[in-house]
Amino acid sequence: MPHVRFHYETLDELRREAEALGAFLPLDEDVSPLLAPLDFGPLRVANRVAFQPMEGTDGTLDGAPGELTRRRYLRFAQGGPGLIWFEAVATLPRVRASAHQLYLTSENVGAFAGLVEEIKSACLKKHGYEPVIIMQATNSGRYSKPRGVPEPLIAYNCPPLEDEKLPESCIVSDDDLKRFEEAYVQTARLCRQAGFDGMDVKCCHRYLACELLSAYTRPGAYGGSYENRTRFLKNCYRAARAGAGENFVLTSRLNAWDGFVYPYGFGEKPGEDMQPDREEPIRLISELRKEFSIPIINITMGNPYRNPHVNRPYDKGGYVPNEHPLEGLSRMMRGVSEIQRAVDIPVIGSAFSYPRQFSCNLAAGMLAGGHCAMAGFGRQTLAYPDFLNDVKNGGMRREKCCVSCGGCAQLLRQGIPCGCVVRDREVYKL
Repeated sequence: MPHVRFHYETLDELRREAEALGAFLPLDEDVSPLLAPLDFGPLRVANRVAFQPMEGTDGTLDGAPGELTRRRYLRFAQGGPGLIWFEAVATLPRVRASAHQLYLTSENVGAFAGLVEEIKSACLKKHGYEPVIIMQATNSGRYSKPRGVPEPLIAYNCPPLEDEKLPESCIVSDDDLKRFEEAYVQTARLCRQAGFDGMDVKCCHRYLACELLSAYTRPGAYGGSYENRTRFLKNCYRAARAGAGENFVLTSRLNAWDGFVYPYGFGEKPGEDMQPDREEPIRLISELRKEFSIPIINITMGNPYRNPHVNRPYDKGGYVPNEHPLEGLSRMMRGVSEIQRAVDIPVIGSAFSYPRQFSCNLAAGMLAGGHCAMAGFGRQTLAYPDFLNDVKNGGMRREKCCVSCGGCAQLLRQGIPCGCVVRDREVYKL
């Protein structure tokens, strides 16, 4: 099918289209559920809006936040979300996704601490509350580019992700994985020292921890069985707990479905039709809850490098998906809902940006229906960081919304500072 451009002028028009497609999009005119507080673990968020981790590729060469990093987060703070899920921060130099990805060290922890304090102070001054800030700790795995060129670290050869088979030398050994696990001790310790409220052991979008969840074909202790495929993630949690100590929130942004044919995707039923299977994702969340006391989970799907329409439905992109954008959006909402109803912790949903000025109507409908506990916004925050302020004062304005053009992702892939090329052109240009 050709690209379907977002053309809906009213909520009813969008609702009718969703119904015609059989799409699960619980749109609600009452957006007040977004403004309710939420308690999880020892933390309280002032509202149900989460700003998702949006990597800026604008850190210094030594891994500290740069001026554009600071600018972005202060804009986020002015927007007043209850939760800021701070972007990916590398756990080791060799696993950075770019030469300018953030990397937390004992030498630059003070710079991170200063930024965290600025974020909290700016939000408190404008809105009367501090946001909860969770830092995403990452191992970029096959997407590692610490010197600006690909230096992939893969769990196994994955045909859907490799146009040409990567050499076996790219496959990390079990000893490598153990060293990568140990790095989370220091990262978690510094994360807490910097003043973050919690840490995400990143496990999404086919970075290393996520890729290992689908390592059915890998031999040894980290592949094959469910116990082996989840070993790395759980060992990273153990390391993080050792580093951060008790009474510090650990969690994950977790892929519930990769969108690649079995045996190359997590959350996948065997067969050729790529149908989501929630059994293992739900089992994993329940085990993380029991063993590591995670108080909240952030759910996403897909791979932004190969099937970006799965978690970022778009009007314009590098390929035309074989589904309507609202069908992809429905898959995400339905999956989040199924997981929320199966686990006993709050779930943060993703992919709310596509419906433009109706994004918060979808988020409110998901919240009101018990389909998730918080709504996560990603690219919308780059285009329109103050959208929540407008929601409180009448509604989102279409002329300020993300247009799902993929420009921010294009900047990120090029390894240059990333932001909205449409709404923030004085800084970001393709």
